[in-house]
Amino acid sequence: MDSVRVQLCKHRGDYGFDGGRTAIMDLVAMGAAGFLLTGRAFINAQSRRVLLAIFELLGGLALLQALVSYLYSTRRGKFAFWAELLGSQPWRGDEHVLEMGCGRGAILGMVAKIVPRGRAVGLDLWRLEDQSGNEPQATWRNLDIEGVRDRCELQTADMRAMPFSDATFDFVISSLAIHNIKGRKGRAEAIDEAVRVLKLGGRILIADLMWTKTYAALLREHGMENVVQKRTDWRLWYGAMGLVTGLVTATKPTSLS
Repeated sequence: MDSVRVQLCKHRGDYGFDGGRTAIMDLVAMGAAGFLLTGRAFINAQSRRVLLAIFELLGGLALLQALVSYLYSTRRGKFAFWAELLGSQPWRGDEHVLEMGCGRGAILGMVAKIVPRGRAVGLDLWRLEDQSGNEPQATWRNLDIEGVRDRCELQTADMRAMPFSDATFDFVISSLAIHNIKGRKGRAEAIDEAVRVLKLGGRILIADLMWTKTYAALLREHGMENVVQKRTDWRLWYGAMGLVTGLVTATKPTSLS
């Protein structure tokens, strides 16, 4: 199992930055503000304004931590996190797997390596505000570089109305994508679709920002089993101390009552 995780962590493609240019600009501004606050904290400490210095130091360090964790998570951490999560699943090697919001194929390529006799399908709307350089051509280039193009497929479609038949996939996964849908109703529709296209006995794995408790509740309403929701570890922190990043996993019953 450890060798599988090591293999999955290795990647040669260019997967950009999560959140697109806007997120990068915002985080650079946060980093600059963090340096400024930290510097002011030392100045105020020397002037014996200790309480103000403490607040400025804590605020500055929090902003700097958010910048560092974002850069690490988007470039390295998510690969390690998903390698461990995917490596812990009971694969046969012939599964059909769907990634909702695949972007430039970072996780899709990892999945394709696990299913040499299966199919890895990536679905996206290819919006630049979701990921830098987000376009099908970039994804295909990465899949070519990773050597898995022959077992992959890309679809341009909305997660709320996916062009697949019921019970098509053995696994449905999503990494930091569903939160991009505006409104609770839209996100609930995406979860509905994930359950619909999942085979009986299939698994759902969703890592996302802010809404994973809601996703878990919706999956339970659908009758999904073994629903587990938890915070992710430091490898997938995309903000201050990872307060908003979570993981939810669930299994579809093997029979419908």
